[in-house]
Amino acid sequence: MAQYTPPLRDIAFVMHELLDVGATLKGLPAQAEVTAELIDQVVEEGGKFCADVLFPLNRVGDREGCTLDKTTHSVKTPTGFKEAFRQFCDAGWPALSCDPAFGGQGLPHVVQTAFQEMMNSANQAWAMYPGLTHGAYQALVKHGTDEQKRLYLPKMVSGEWTGTMCLTEPHCGTDLGLLRSRAEPQGDGTFRITGGKIFISSGEHDMSANIIHLVLARLPDAPAGTKGISLFIVPKFLVNPDGTLGARNTITCGALEHKMGIHGNATCQMNLDGAVGTLVGASHKGLNAMFVMMNGARLGVGMQSLGLMEVAYQSSAAYARDRLQMRALSGPKAPDRAADPIIVHPDVRRMLLTQRAYVEASRAFAYWISLQADIAHYSDDADERADAEDLLALLTPIVKAFITDAGSECTNLALQVFGGHGYIAEWGMEQFVRDARINQIYEGTNTIQSLDFLGRKVLGDGGKKFKKFGAFVEALVGEHDANPAMKEFIDPLAALGEKLAEISMSVGMAAFKNPDEVGAAAVDYLRMAGHLVYAYFWARMAAVALPKAQSDPFYKAKLATARFYFARLLPETETLARRIQSGSANLLSLEAEAF
Repeated sequence: MAQYTPPLRDIAFVMHELLDVGATLKGLPAQAEVTAELIDQVVEEGGKFCADVLFPLNRVGDREGCTLDKTTHSVKTPTGFKEAFRQFCDAGWPALSCDPAFGGQGLPHVVQTAFQEMMNSANQAWAMYPGLTHGAYQALVKHGTDEQKRLYLPKMVSGEWTGTMCLTEPHCGTDLGLLRSRAEPQGDGTFRITGGKIFISSGEHDMSANIIHLVLARLPDAPAGTKGISLFIVPKFLVNPDGTLGARNTITCGALEHKMGIHGNATCQMNLDGAVGTLVGASHKGLNAMFVMMNGARLGVGMQSLGLMEVAYQSSAAYARDRLQMRALSGPKAPDRAADPIIVHPDVRRMLLTQRAYVEASRAFAYWISLQADIAHYSDDADERADAEDLLALLTPIVKAFITDAGSECTNLALQVFGGHGYIAEWGMEQFVRDARINQIYEGTNTIQSLDFLGRKVLGDGGKKFKKFGAFVEALVGEHDANPAMKEFIDPLAALGEKLAEISMSVGMAAFKNPDEVGAAAVDYLRMAGHLVYAYFWARMAAVALPKAQSDPFYKAKLATARFYFARLLPETETLARRIQSGSANLLSLEAEAF
């Protein structure tokens, strides 16, 4: 069976020993009073909620799914989901990192990220309901009017109302310039919006009194393409000026998608038939506003895969310790038993260590990125904010693509450790594989993330943003270059940094002559950059663990996992480099008709 215990020890290691979150927060006036003790208390209590309330509902949600009443257009969530959401709201969890001006607790993003990870380990489908709400909240904080904030945000922060993002249409997903939904001005500051949206996560459900949809549509005078898209608030129930609920709006769920995974989340086809909406931000600038939510969602999707990797790893490691099969090649390791536990076999160790290496590096990277979000939001130093914003913009595609690729790989490895039992629903592993698969697709496919990363974030500004992360790598190399004990980590990190800089230059030069070279290189390039990021964090973790590895098993395991990563996973970059350097001709020489 699947099992989950919140990884509090490793979360504390990343927060306090690796990143020294408290020191950064002390330099941010609004967060200066947040102590390590407070962070640990919040994370521990959040872990209890996730393990005790959400995790037992994960299989329930997968088996039952959501059900649609086509007469009323209402959706019933799986057994226990609604009650869990009530407990979630009663405990104040929706408000964790929200602005106190709207009823939030104002805790740092990095604490929200830790809680988000644990929610996704426990129940990704359930966690999507508050996750989408938080994204809509962020978009309205940045682009909503004062009146919109007054009407909507306090009840979204409390969890009384939830939120969605409505972008995709049957004919356009990635290419939103093809969007057809239209908005007609009514002369009173409202708009009547008509169109159809698909794949809308949490689009209709029974967990909150109202659902605040953020909808992309075109005004009558909209120019073609993405420059003609506007963003609108379209509530399920209209909201009166005093904040009470009014009439039912004409935005309804026409169907639920029957999908591979995340069955407990209502993925809806939404129909808008002259639904009343109000404009968010400026006309024709809807993507600017929606990108706040989309970028937040991309970071959130990375947390979904981190959470799934952790629970899958815990489950497969426990199984490997207990499952008896054959004897170790070097002789019996459990001579008093009928066979040895499979954890003695080298390839089972490979599968477990691969999961562990990706989980722990993903956590370090994700929490560090969240700390950059705190700096960007709370610092009173303009240059410091700008640097943090550049790092967020640069690395968000790696969070989304590299972590979710690792999530798919690791949940598959967990299933493989279970063997035939992993393929059977009773044990829970096949659900993790199915749930993880969507993370590589939605909020911009991983190929789109790769194109954005190489084309816009690296080549688009001549590598200026990438050099800011490179400065962290160079500083770490300089700090430990003379330490023989760190050589096995620092040398390959430095070599990869140099190799990636060389490849960046060669791809950029080739792209001047043929833009398809960017498309041919992008996926492998992002993966290579992802390994640079993970190698950086593994080298940092090794530096912390080295002095303590002889006396404490936790640090001994951390060091062993670092060595595994550098020896077994990082060498993939050599193959990636060769593929990038092979160019686009081997992909494009075959005529389309020949496929």
